[in-house]
Amino acid sequence: MKISKGRVLISVVLWLLLMAGLGTLFMWQWLHREHPIPDEHRYLQVAKGESLHSVARRLHQQGLLRWPMVWRLYSRFVQPGSIKVGEYQLAEKESPITILALLQSGSVITYNVTLVEGKTFAEWVDLLSLQPKLQASLASKPVEEQLVLLGLDIEHPEGWFFPDTYKFVAGDTDISILRRAHARMRELLNTEWPLRQPDLPYESPYEALIMASIIEKETGLRSERGEIAGVFIRRLRLGMRLQTDPTVIYGLGQEFKGNLTRKHLAQLTPYNTYQIKGLPPTPIAMPGAEAVHAALHPEPGTTLYFVAKGDGSHHFSTTLAEHNEAVSRYQRKRIENYRSAPGPQKGAEP
Repeated sequence: MKISKGRVLISVVLWLLLMAGLGTLFMWQWLHREHPIPDEHRYLQVAKGESLHSVARRLHQQGLLRWPMVWRLYSRFVQPGSIKVGEYQLAEKESPITILALLQSGSVITYNVTLVEGKTFAEWVDLLSLQPKLQASLASKPVEEQLVLLGLDIEHPEGWFFPDTYKFVAGDTDISILRRAHARMRELLNTEWPLRQPDLPYESPYEALIMASIIEKETGLRSERGEIAGVFIRRLRLGMRLQTDPTVIYGLGQEFKGNLTRKHLAQLTPYNTYQIKGLPPTPIAMPGAEAVHAALHPEPGTTLYFVAKGDGSHHFSTTLAEHNEAVSRYQRKRIENYRSAPGPQKGAEP
């Protein structure tokens, strides 16, 4: 029997359609079939600028994606969307489709770093450099170069960054976190400065920031910040030197080894408030919101002196005679377990 060419052509077409359908069904099942994810490949990082093609090749090399081209075509025509930068945690079992959905969702692993008030900019930079998931760009660089990299309109970094716990994802930079912290401090100052008490001896919000940093270093007690601010404000108004040890210590830099001496107090630096009048030229640490508020809302009163009592609190005095008596009581006869700040923190006495 003679078979017509038309019937042969139809048979071939039907066969090809059948094979295409079976192939499509097979690939569809593969795309949706879950496979075990080995522990060593449970964490997947998408770098900045990395393409889906690059990720597919990496997954194929790890044995997690048998047909990377099919996966990419599915992403392009069936489940379009860009993949998001960050680090992802895969489940114990995943299908190619669920992996793609995860990368498109942006549900990345987040990490936290706490930048503590009272620390210096250098200490914060060192802390950020120790975070394994952060890219450190600032450590070991001179301050001038750090400021260029930060791209901020400030002349000195101290005090200009808000203490808080900041979230980040793998691949973020120390620069991005500090820029966020700087924006927070700017926002705080912009909010607090217009609400300040009248007739404060500050010429700018920056001077209030300097004062806030001193208050932050002098006490960790919330109840004392306003009173300490009041002491310093009254001293400024009377033309008295601030005579606060934390500024002296900051000015000594690496020279300070933990024991403040009379020689240190007599050493002239721009930060030695036993030798200079008024505020030091920059903040000496990162102040928190409460210290900033205290600097702009000092408590009224007559006290001009204070000394650490050894239990984390301070004794405040109005006269020099009363202050000298308090110094004799608390400083020259130090009690057992003496500390100048509450809890595990330590601070210097004025």
